[in-house]
Amino acid sequence: MRPFLLLIVAVSAFAADVSTLRIYELGKPGADKLADLPARYAEAMDMGYTAEMPNPVFRLSNLAFLPEGRPERLDLYVQYARDFKVRRPGVLFIHGGGFTGGDKAEYRSASVSADLARAGYVVVSCNYVLGPKTKEGVWPRNIADCRDAVRWMRANAEALGLDPNRIAVAGGSAGGYLALMVGLSDDKTGPGGDPAAKVSAKVSAVIDMYGVVNFSKHGKGDVVGATSAEQKAYLPELQCDARDPAVLILHGTADTTVDIAQSDDMAKALRAAKVPYEYIIVAGAPHTFDLHPKGKSWKRTGVVAGAEVGSTSDNPDLVAPTLDFLARTIGK
Repeated sequence: MRPFLLLIVAVSAFAADVSTLRIYELGKPGADKLADLPARYAEAMDMGYTAEMPNPVFRLSNLAFLPEGRPERLDLYVQYARDFKVRRPGVLFIHGGGFTGGDKAEYRSASVSADLARAGYVVVSCNYVLGPKTKEGVWPRNIADCRDAVRWMRANAEALGLDPNRIAVAGGSAGGYLALMVGLSDDKTGPGGDPAAKVSAKVSAVIDMYGVVNFSKHGKGDVVGATSAEQKAYLPELQCDARDPAVLILHGTADTTVDIAQSDDMAKALRAAKVPYEYIIVAGAPHTFDLHPKGKSWKRTGVVAGAEVGSTSDNPDLVAPTLDFLARTIGK
């Protein structure tokens, strides 16, 4: 096996076989630091992988981004043959799992991250504290962890070859909720906000993949310990205002885990608040899809630059419309 470079086959107990995603690990998972990136990347480039695996993506795993003692880590995805001196836009991806499970290296997270990195984005997939609303120290720490992942990206922008002014956040299911909270809720005063933070956690775009937007409507109850007024701060559909970044919503009609009415409500709230948004409904798609959902077709509606938009496709694949959204919001 080539030194320091491993083909990803099974990345964790939560992950399926991702070898088809054309991802190469830069070094041994669990022992990497961001300072290793230039050397590891240069070594990988010298080996040349395009012949055996066209347009691969490299991943540096398990980087620390939270205070010492916290076990949660993040993974960095970068495209093959990129120039780190060129500042590229970035995307944070947040995994799902009902807030109590899941992992940054799950198949969906790896698949979406690889697709976006392959398109030229600097992509980070993060873990966050897990647990139900009844567990002390989890809420809103989970939201704060995701904000801190954005701050980590911005603080390390030079090493990552990242443009700190062009960062988006995305997530699936529980991760979709967390992405909405990071994007729509104030990073200083909202749940999990940090008024003393020296680095901003604000983002320029949000991708919500079938996320929960109202716990009560979803039958999951409220955040324990939050008053009625405080509870409203935890509901993305009540956090919309005209200053918010653009939002892309993706949801399937065959989703039996998070009812599509949740996304319908989110789209209505964004429209009412005059937030630019796009809403893509994938006919026949179930829950937990990546950008290549099983389905029949998709239909897109929304408001962009003050104008109504709409389009359809007989192909359920979501890579093209997702990249179009990112190009319009954070560039490429």
